[in-house]
Amino acid sequence: MKKLLPIISTILLVLLDQLTKYLTIAKLKGQQAFVIIENVFEFRYVENRGAAFGIFQGAIPYFIITTLILLAIIVFAYIRLPQTKKMLPLRVLCVLIAAGGIGNLIDRIFRGFVVDMIYFRLIDFPVFNVADCYVTVAEILLIILVLFYYKDEDFAGFYLFKKKTKPEATEAADDSFYEDIVSDIKAQEDAPVKK
Repeated sequence: MKKLLPIISTILLVLLDQLTKYLTIAKLKGQQAFVIIENVFEFRYVENRGAAFGIFQGAIPYFIITTLILLAIIVFAYIRLPQTKKMLPLRVLCVLIAAGGIGNLIDRIFRGFVVDMIYFRLIDFPVFNVADCYVTVAEILLIILVLFYYKDEDFAGFYLFKKKTKPEATEAADDSFYEDIVSDIKAQEDAPVKK
């Protein structure tokens, strides 16, 4: 069950994101914004054909490919993370980022755009959605953790790719090869020059 927890968590987070988008389409498409706090916060229907917060409009194929590559990297990193309590926050952040990426990927593939709905009118911040929240919060927490919680030693045994190590016999052979070259050069330098 413990191995299924990140998968189940990701699925639940994606379902929550998709539910909010479904409700946004059903209740807000073609309607006035649903105001929570006048001139401060509201829900509205927006079709985002770009990246997070509406940047890079119209590059859907690029975003699909990029998202798939990033999801593969996140899954790979999650698998390689040490299964320790200290690394639990990083594993949770991987789940959040993956859920956000998958939530918006589903929209891009099946709708051709991402449904956004959360709007802070007070600061005129670009309209965003729940999946964007997952990714943004995870990235902010990741920066805080890396700067203030984790130390270099915590990642000492963590490599995305296993280091290739030379067998000791090969290393010894390499060392003696270089030693032979150095001694030959020194012998040539010490030899008298013939005129």
